[in-house]
Amino acid sequence: MKKLITGILLAVLVLALAACGTGTKNASDSNNVSKEDNNKSGGEKELTKLVVGASNTPHSIILEQAKPLLEDKGYDLQIETYQDYVLPNKDLESGDLDANYFQHIPYLELQIKDAGYDFVNAGGIHIEPIGVYSKKYKSLDELPNGATILMSSSVSDHGRVLAMLESKGLIKLDESIDKTAAELKDIVENPKKIKFDANYEPGLMPQLYSNDEGDALLINSNFAIDAGLNPIEDSIAIEDADSPYVNIIAVRKGDEDKESIKALIEVLKSKEIQEFIIKEWGGTVVPVK
Repeated sequence: MKKLITGILLAVLVLALAACGTGTKNASDSNNVSKEDNNKSGGEKELTKLVVGASNTPHSIILEQAKPLLEDKGYDLQIETYQDYVLPNKDLESGDLDANYFQHIPYLELQIKDAGYDFVNAGGIHIEPIGVYSKKYKSLDELPNGATILMSSSVSDHGRVLAMLESKGLIKLDESIDKTAAELKDIVENPKKIKFDANYEPGLMPQLYSNDEGDALLINSNFAIDAGLNPIEDSIAIEDADSPYVNIIAVRKGDEDKESIKALIEVLKSKEIQEFIIKEWGGTVVPVK
């Protein structure tokens, strides 16, 4: 009887020790797994979100190319696209955007003056030459007396357009004015008595061209390209490549010193992005060096 009881006690003791050993091993494994998970989690690079508003073409396309380069620098570039020239600045002011990429310097300056935005130019990226288009005529010389040229209602582009038409010999502007701020009233010579109609939204200009309205139209290259037009091949006259109307990255004042914005500018001015712009658009979009 004593042997039986002793045997039972030994068996229970062995089972208890086995259970304790198993429990210790599982706890150790659990700790090891936990450490591996923590190390794995800690090893992954956490990206900083960077939200940039942009026009569809070419701005958002350029930004898409910049995404992996910015990711290498630790930034998750998120692109918000816009079809107009008003909302991107409103959203930048409200803080919905960290930066926007759609406007040239004269437009930014006009927006600051008219809307009171506290924005700055963080860096120039590219130029989009503006072009004259016509389904009726193949050159400005062919325009008849009294021809009508359609322009957008964007006042900041008027000086640009008129200066370009002057450089092509179609009109002459008052020499005493700043050509970038020229208005229709500043035309002092108009040999062909050209009529200018400047009452259209910039984004509608390609549709007006498609409808064959007016004798000729001025279309910004971003809208032209977005509509499938090639500014170099399809225009009857185009702005020179040394245009001062550089498309820029705009930010709230003070943000130009942020590391994220500096990284954005560095990437957009990189050799990789400049070569992409040249290859993709063949001169209709010109990178700023």
